[in-house]
Amino acid sequence: NLRERKRFEDELRESENHLRLSQVGGGIGTWEADLVTNRQRWSESCLSLLGFPVKSDPQWEDFLAIIHPEDQHRVLEATHAHLQEGTKYDVEYRLNKTDGEVVWLRSAGQAEYDANGNPTIMRGIAQDITERKLIEFKMRESRLHLQATLAAIPDLIFEIDLEGRYHDCHYPSEELLSAPPDMIVGRTVHEVLPESAAETVISALNEANQNGMSQGKQIELEVPQGKLWFELSVSKKSTHDDVRRFIVLSRDISHRKNAEDEIRNLAFYDSLTKLPNRRLLMDRLQHAMAKSARAEWEGALLFIDLDNFKTLNDTLGHDIGDLLLQEVAQRLQSCVRDADTVARLGGDEYVVMLEVLDKNGIGVMEQTEAISLKIMELLNEPFQLAEYEHRCTASIGVTLFKGQQVTKEELIKQADIAMYQAKKAGRNTLRFFNQKMQTSINYKAALESELRKALESQQFQLYYQIQVDSLLRPIGAEALIRWIHPERGLVPPADFIPLAEETGLILPIGHWVLNTACAQIKTWQQDPLTRDLVLAVNVSARQFRQIEFANQVKAVIEHHAINPNLLKLELTESMLVDNIEKVIVTMNQLNEVGVQFSLDDFGIGYSSMQYLKRLPLSQLKIDQTFIRDISFDNSDKAIVRTIIAVAHSLNLNVIAEGVETDEQKQILLNKSCTHMQGYLFGQPVPIDQFEATYFR
Repeated sequence: NLRERKRFEDELRESENHLRLSQVGGGIGTWEADLVTNRQRWSESCLSLLGFPVKSDPQWEDFLAIIHPEDQHRVLEATHAHLQEGTKYDVEYRLNKTDGEVVWLRSAGQAEYDANGNPTIMRGIAQDITERKLIEFKMRESRLHLQATLAAIPDLIFEIDLEGRYHDCHYPSEELLSAPPDMIVGRTVHEVLPESAAETVISALNEANQNGMSQGKQIELEVPQGKLWFELSVSKKSTHDDVRRFIVLSRDISHRKNAEDEIRNLAFYDSLTKLPNRRLLMDRLQHAMAKSARAEWEGALLFIDLDNFKTLNDTLGHDIGDLLLQEVAQRLQSCVRDADTVARLGGDEYVVMLEVLDKNGIGVMEQTEAISLKIMELLNEPFQLAEYEHRCTASIGVTLFKGQQVTKEELIKQADIAMYQAKKAGRNTLRFFNQKMQTSINYKAALESELRKALESQQFQLYYQIQVDSLLRPIGAEALIRWIHPERGLVPPADFIPLAEETGLILPIGHWVLNTACAQIKTWQQDPLTRDLVLAVNVSARQFRQIEFANQVKAVIEHHAINPNLLKLELTESMLVDNIEKVIVTMNQLNEVGVQFSLDDFGIGYSSMQYLKRLPLSQLKIDQTFIRDISFDNSDKAIVRTIIAVAHSLNLNVIAEGVETDEQKQILLNKSCTHMQGYLFGQPVPIDQFEATYFR
C-alpha cells in the first residue's frame, strides 16, 4: 500500500544518506562504468574526491585528463588487464584536482560479463589515500636515511640478546667479521667468537643490562684481514623482562692500538737491543721496591759498564760496536730468570735488577755475587762480530734494596757509584755499594727537618715560566715551586719534592702552591694584559688522591673568586696506573666547574691509551726528554709525531716543554704542535720579573 511504500522509500533514502555520509567521512566514493554505452556514473562523494562539481557529469576522458601524466599508463594498463585477462583491478595513482591540489587515490573495482563473456559494466570504489601515502613516504625516507647512516658508519653493528645470541648484524665489510654473515645470525657469541672474546661480550651485555650501557671493553679477533682489535659499545634496546635485546657497536681500533704499541715500544724499549730502557726500568724498579716492602724480600741492582768500549767503536766502527751491544744484551738475559729485568740505559751501560733473593743478608750478597761473577765470566768469552773476533770485559757495581728505604733514583746512583769504584780498581771486577754513603742518608734526614721549618717560615716561592703559541704570544704560564733556603740558597725541586712526597709534607705544600697560584690568577684578572692567562699548577699523586681534593680546589677557587677556566692542573701518567675510576670521578668533579687538565710528561708513563678518551683532558704535554734530542734522534721525532697525532685524534691541545733552540721550535711547528714552553722563550722567574719581562 502507499503508506508501506512511503515508509520503504524513506528508509531507503535514509540509508543512502547514511551511506553517502559514511563515504564522505571515510574519503570513499563509488563509481560505475557502462561499458556498452561508454557512460560513467559517479557518487557525489566520488565527484568530490576527484574535484568535479557535484552536479557535473564527467566521463572517462575527463577522468583520464586529471590523472597525473606519470600515472595514466598504470591506470590504463590495470583497466585493460582486468577486462581482458581478469586480473584484479586495484590501482593507486596521483590525481591533479581541478583546484590544483594533488592527492593520492586508490581505485578498486569488478567487471560484470554477459552470457557471451563480454564485459558490460564495471563498478568500484575510489578512496583518498593521501595521508597513508605521506606516512609511507616518510617511513621510506626514514629507512633510506637509516640505511645511509648505517652505510656511513664504519663500525660493526649487532643486535644480541642477554644470552649472547645474534639476532641481526650490519657490517661495512665482511673482512671485519670473524665468521661469514650466514654463520652469525641465530648463533651465540660462544659459537662464533673465541672463548675469551665471547666472555668479554657477555660481560659487556650484563653490564649494559644493569646500567643501561657499557663502553670501553676490548676484544682481539682473527679476521680475514689478520688480527684486529675491536672496542665494544653496548646499549639496551628493550626494557621488557622477557625480551632483553642489546645494540652492540664493535669499532675497529687496531690503528689506535698500533699507535699505542708504537709509543710504548719507542718510549720504553731500546731500539737497538730491544731491552727495556731507563724509563721502563725505573717503573719496574718502583714496583719491585713496593713488593719488596710488602713481602719482606731483598733484591739487587747491578750496574754494568763495558770496559774500553769506545776503543772498539773508534777502531772498528759503530756498526761493529752495535753488534757487540746486541750480543751483550743476549748474554745478560741468559744469566737471569724471567722475573728479573735486563735494561740498557744507553751507550754501553746496562742494569740488571734481581728480584726475590734470600731474606738472609749474607745469602743475598752471596747470590748476587755468584750471578755477577757468572755475568763477568760469560762476557769474557770471545764475541764473533761479523768477521772480527772480539774479547770484552765489564765493570759491575752492585747495590741491594729491601723495601723503599731509599728512592729508585738513589738506588741507581748507588749502583753507578759502585761501578765506578770497580773501574778505579782496575776494571773487569765487581764492587758492592760502599756504606760510607750513609752521609747521604744523614743529609736527607736533615733536609726533612729543614723542609718542615721552610713551610712554617714561608721560605717557598712560586716562579713562573711563560707558555707561548706559534706566534710567540703569551698564552699562560706554569707555576713552579722554589725553596729559598736562608743558608743553602735556592734548593732545586728535585732535592726536596721526592722527600716531601715520601714524608707527606707534599699535602700542605701542594695546598700552599694551589692557593698562591689562585691568588695570582685573581691579580691577573684585574689587568687587561694578563686577564686571559691560563696558569698551570702541578699536582702530585698523593695530593690528588685525597678524598676531599676536589672540594679543596673548589673552595680555593671560590675564596679567590676566580674564573676556573684560567686554572689548569697538570697530572702525570703515573696517576692513571692505580684506581683509574676514582681519578676519573675526581677529574669530572673539577671539570664540571671549569677547571682544565693537562697530562704532564706524556709518553713516559705506563698507562693504557684506552683511558685517554675517558679522561676530561684538555691538553697533552710532551715530556722534555723527547724534545731534547729531537733535532737528530729519529726515535724522539717518531714519538713526538705519534703523540701529536694521538692528541689531535682525541681533540686535545698539545704543548711541548723543554724547547731550547729555534731548530726544536721549528720541528714542532712543522709537526702541528703550536704551544710550547722552555728556555728559548724564558726561564722560570719570580712574579715581578715575569710581569716586567712580558707585560710591561
